[in-house]
Amino acid sequence: MDSTVDTGELAPSASFEQFLNALRDPELPAPVVSARRFSEALNIDLQTLAKQAHVHRNTLSRMPASESVQRFLREALRVICAATDASGDVGRALFWYRNEPLSEFGYKTAEQLVSDGRTEEVLRCLAANH
Repeated sequence: MDSTVDTGELAPSASFEQFLNALRDPELPAPVVSARRFSEALNIDLQTLAKQAHVHRNTLSRMPASESVQRFLREALRVICAATDASGDVGRALFWYRNEPLSEFGYKTAEQLVSDGRTEEVLRCLAANH
């Protein structure tokens, strides 16, 4: 079985649910988001993802189901889901999450804010603007 994220899942017609299903970790019996697949989808390396999640880089490969890793991934996915709802497009939402500086947050990106533990603020901003 191919374990990489199918970039077809990021096509404009892909739903958030399809995107989320592409992130499931097929190697674990538990309902776990794959850190590797998430990093591939966002085109970042695992070391960068580990920094964002505030975990050691080995934690992503040795303990991918750990609460700290999964909590960060779930928080990021909450924001990406809300951005997908606002834009109607997973690819656009991912681009926004990684790249768009938000003036109301000192021009930090949603990605930086989620890493800083400010998910709820980003979600409120998205709700207010869309």
